[in-house]
Amino acid sequence: MVSQGSSPSLLEALSSDFLACKICLEQLRAPKTLPCLHTYCQDCLAQLAEGGHLRCPECRETVPVPPAGVAAFKTNFFVNGLLDLVRARAGGDLRAGKPACALCPLMGGAGTGGPATARCLDCADDLCQACADGHRCTRQTHTHRVVDLVGYRAGWYDEEARERQAAQCPQHPGEALRFLCQPCSQLLCRECRLDPHLDHPCLPLAEAVRARRPGLEELLAGVDSNLAELEAARMTEKEALARLREQAARVGMQVEEVAEGVLRALLAQKQEVLGQLRAHVEAAEEAARERLEELEGREQVARAAAAFARRVLSLGREAEILSLEGAIAQRLRQLQGCPWMPGPAPCLLPQLEFHPGLLDKNCRLLGLSFEEQPQKDGGQEGAGSQGGDETSSQREDGAKSERHGGIQPQSRAGACTPKENRAQTPQEDGAQTPKEDRAKTPQEDGAQTPKEGRAQTPLEDEGAQTPRGGRSNKKRKFKGRLKSVSREPSPVPGLNLEGSGLLPRPIFSCSFPTRMPGDKRSPRITGLCPFGPREILVADEQNRALKRFSLNGDYKGAVPVPEGCSPCSVAALQGAVAFSAGARLYLISPDGEVQWRRALSLSQASHAVAAMPSGDRVAVSVSGHVEVYNMEGSLATRFIPGGKANRGLRALVFLTTSPQGNFVGSDWQQNSVVVCDGLGQVIGEYRGPGLHGCQPGSVSVDKKGYIFLTLREVNKVVILDPKGSLLGDFLTAYHGLEKPRVTTMVDGRHLVVSLSNGTIHVFRVRSLDS
Repeated sequence: MVSQGSSPSLLEALSSDFLACKICLEQLRAPKTLPCLHTYCQDCLAQLAEGGHLRCPECRETVPVPPAGVAAFKTNFFVNGLLDLVRARAGGDLRAGKPACALCPLMGGAGTGGPATARCLDCADDLCQACADGHRCTRQTHTHRVVDLVGYRAGWYDEEARERQAAQCPQHPGEALRFLCQPCSQLLCRECRLDPHLDHPCLPLAEAVRARRPGLEELLAGVDSNLAELEAARMTEKEALARLREQAARVGMQVEEVAEGVLRALLAQKQEVLGQLRAHVEAAEEAARERLEELEGREQVARAAAAFARRVLSLGREAEILSLEGAIAQRLRQLQGCPWMPGPAPCLLPQLEFHPGLLDKNCRLLGLSFEEQPQKDGGQEGAGSQGGDETSSQREDGAKSERHGGIQPQSRAGACTPKENRAQTPQEDGAQTPKEDRAKTPQEDGAQTPKEGRAQTPLEDEGAQTPRGGRSNKKRKFKGRLKSVSREPSPVPGLNLEGSGLLPRPIFSCSFPTRMPGDKRSPRITGLCPFGPREILVADEQNRALKRFSLNGDYKGAVPVPEGCSPCSVAALQGAVAFSAGARLYLISPDGEVQWRRALSLSQASHAVAAMPSGDRVAVSVSGHVEVYNMEGSLATRFIPGGKANRGLRALVFLTTSPQGNFVGSDWQQNSVVVCDGLGQVIGEYRGPGLHGCQPGSVSVDKKGYIFLTLREVNKVVILDPKGSLLGDFLTAYHGLEKPRVTTMVDGRHLVVSLSNGTIHVFRVRSLDS
């Protein structure tokens, strides 16, 4: 894409997809330009026309079809000129068969002419050596530019050939367009000039372009200014979203730290509060995502129109510029008149509130509050004024709370705002705190902020109420509140944690990119699997590579793949690697030697691959059933999950805890997660509201049999028990998930998550009873 404000080169226009139809993906044929300045083949537009209208496939703008049909849309002379140049360059292969001279047959010779070695840029003819020498010696053609044919085909003379191109009159073949009729705004050749435009004031094309170019450039400058405003608005929206995520991450960590010491007593309330936090973040992200999509869509439409206008003004001939001048001007005015800048949406930052009391089991110890995010142009950082009754100390406390993570211990005398983002453990509770480093009791100072500002645990705060480390049994009332939550977390139908009593939780380990210096494109990770001790194998479909990384992000090299293969799903077996690519299943050695390949069904776009727990067999999903191959490439077994062929498994993983070979799959046909035994009988299936209406994605299983399911559309990884019942959310947006794509489990303890941008996050799965 041409950057804003820069002029595109002829080489960019010829080598990019500018000359390709976005409908048929072939080179443009009979190009027609819509009022939105997008160009397509005439036949392709005819297929889209319906009821006198058609929608542009790129900007989705509805365009009325002229009464005469799509043929009446403006012919894009600019694109036609570039296509003529491309066809002339590609016309004939010098290695397969030499092109013939165009003049030899005209001189009375029998058959075709001799082999061409030169080309006249003015006549656009291929010439043999003799005709080329004679072409330079005649009165009429001695000024013509004759160049070497090999160099012409290589593109050395594109600029000169472009300068000598002339738009041909559609009414009078062989006549070039030379004039512009000012009253009719029509391009004329010499024949058209005589009748019926003889009495009309006409201008030569060069003079007409000089007169009209400033107006187009002024309109283009206005759209460029709007593009700058759109880009600034998009960056502001992203920064606000980043601040929200950062604050949510801090609050989430504080929730974990505060709840760690008293987790068993507070588990139910902790899950509720984290759910509220996730719901708020998801709601805010959804609103921000919609605004970003709107801004990016407007920016893309304006940028495409500006790029087209810039190309025409930079590379177009006079006739081409004037032909498109009306459409370009109309579109640029339309874009300038559009409302570009929607007002900023209020963003409420979450604040955690917790009560220091522990003995009252009915006390709600955790809660959330939200404050509106301050704008950049505001006169003061922190929380704004909340009304005439608010005191200055309350505003100061609110500002401190927002700056330092928002966790607020509650007390009768008032809220103490911590300054340091850590929570004191229960073991620190018994130690006496120095006066300058501890929160004063209500008897000392009713609502004073502690100077060290730690988020105290209930045990510590309870001890701090009695001087000299004494205990107080006084219960306190919790003043928690929650505002502006519009979405609920994944519903949890009762906790059934297989005897552990607690859900696993994630501990962030590291994050690293997968793009390597030799990659030509941005990575598109379509498969992950464990590969040796503390290593993973990454299938990068975009760069046609299988990359090895350690869990710390160190690059360990690549497993060579057959030429032309784009690995999709991947699984590691005993001394071999299996992967699917297109409609084939491959088994290769670690050094890239192909052991065998098997053809799969063409009716399925991608095939999920998984290694069986024994490590000597590989399973692959094929059109509603699962096929299992041994190391020699023989089909060991084949079964249909649930006995029905109407399932489409897009992800597959075996339960290492099951000796019967139970497996889990994401079923896109039924929009569910299915758990089957080794014979394909369904023993559990989930298709409830916890999927949020999304298609289930990648699945992984830990050492205890818990299932981790990826929901890409809502930026979540949810957790299910070994029988397929939903337990709750495991990872969400405030863990850094943005369009998660594929996951895998390493050593049963490390969940590896790949994002759509090629980044990999590693989380340690911690059982809270460990």
